[in-house]
Amino acid sequence: MTNGTYSTSSLERTRLRDQCEREDLVMFINSCFAATRQNEYYTDRYLATVSIEFLHQYTLINYRLLYARTLAAGINHFNQLQILFNLLQSGAPADLTQRSEEGALIAAALRGLPPNRVYGLFTRLQQARINNRRTRAVIKTYLNWRREPDFDAIKYRNKFRSAAAHIHFQLDAELGRFLFDPSSQKTYTRPLLHQYRQAQYSAAAIYELPFTVAESLAQKHQIPREVFLQKIQPKMTAAEKMRYQSTAARTKGVDIEFDLSRAGLTKLGLYILSLKQSERRDRAVELQAALDSAATKALRRAPLALGRVAAVLDRSRSSLGSRERRNRPLGVALTASCLLRNAAREYRSFWTPENDETEYDFLTRSAGQTALAEPLLAALEWGPDLIVIVSDGYENDPPQLVDQVARVYRETIGKRNTPEIVHMNPVFDADHYSPRRLGPTIPTVGLRDAEDIPTMLGFARFTAGTTKLEDLEAYLAHRVNRMLNSDET
Repeated sequence: MTNGTYSTSSLERTRLRDQCEREDLVMFINSCFAATRQNEYYTDRYLATVSIEFLHQYTLINYRLLYARTLAAGINHFNQLQILFNLLQSGAPADLTQRSEEGALIAAALRGLPPNRVYGLFTRLQQARINNRRTRAVIKTYLNWRREPDFDAIKYRNKFRSAAAHIHFQLDAELGRFLFDPSSQKTYTRPLLHQYRQAQYSAAAIYELPFTVAESLAQKHQIPREVFLQKIQPKMTAAEKMRYQSTAARTKGVDIEFDLSRAGLTKLGLYILSLKQSERRDRAVELQAALDSAATKALRRAPLALGRVAAVLDRSRSSLGSRERRNRPLGVALTASCLLRNAAREYRSFWTPENDETEYDFLTRSAGQTALAEPLLAALEWGPDLIVIVSDGYENDPPQLVDQVARVYRETIGKRNTPEIVHMNPVFDADHYSPRRLGPTIPTVGLRDAEDIPTMLGFARFTAGTTKLEDLEAYLAHRVNRMLNSDET
């Protein structure tokens, strides 16, 4: 009797421990899709910073193996950098197998990040005086991997120099002098370095340099803004051309030729929302074609074939986002709708408040309260296989009604006949250490970009609470294997 009681109690404790661990990890990974160290509509930067840093430290200390594996889960760049910093700061683990996997994940993650973010991480490590053996090896490997050190030395000069000095990196003699003693070198055999030196004295030479470098030299040479923007276009990247569209529009005589087909889906959606309403309406056919093309490309990279899909999309006033993340929630809702439409056999969108612009979603504007229950009822009445709710979760008209609608519908119709409902939230709620939930009935996942929807639909089952810790561990192990193998190929 005693043995039986003890055994049952032990099994229950094990079950509760595993459940607690699974919930901790799901909360952390979920937050890493949406959290950034930026102001949101309802949350300020300071609170968000404290919240996400606590989550990182808690997970690093208690679940280090899975903390490192989160790098392969598709999380946003901000949280990848935070994980990389914490792993390098804490040194290598004692277990050889774990150390090897961690090292491979760190290297693969760095190669997948934009170079400016990586050099920013190296500067942060240098400022924090983190210079252990592993950190030196990681920085050295990355610098050796970069194919155009001359380009990096010019575009990211201060950060490149800090990283090289921090680990005593062996530089080519010419490159070393360029970074640390430029006055001692009168001519360079390396073409890009020679071009940069010429640009110090010749205004014409700056147009052969990277845009960000040329921009500062244009000010030095007092080149008129309209002249500079017109001539530097061949050296601008697609992202830079998109970013400077509004600047060009305000500069007389400048028209930056920007190819919409080169933009990613979410960035394209945010660019469209930055345009004036009149311009969006005039270019509606062109802009919709560009969105559909971007969605098709995204689905080619991450295939997703869905049946009958409904989307409940939040365009309330809070979808304006913050000054730092202008229109971000609305842009994610817009592009999520576009991606789901292209992935589904049948598709309908239901906006809150109801969208008067039924033909083109990008003509909608942020307005009103977050009233999700009515569009959810309309979506349920249509009878889809899947309902995706894209909202920041601050339901207030009335509060907490949408979860009751989902629960009552499920109890009345039966779980088997109720469509799957998933809430995708592009905003981090610092007060609750995770994207804000709509209630216990509807699983909530963080959403960085619309392109991540295939990943998030796969991750949603873990937030529903119906899976085990082993399932989550297996999922992360699979993602690690895929990340490392694809990196090698």
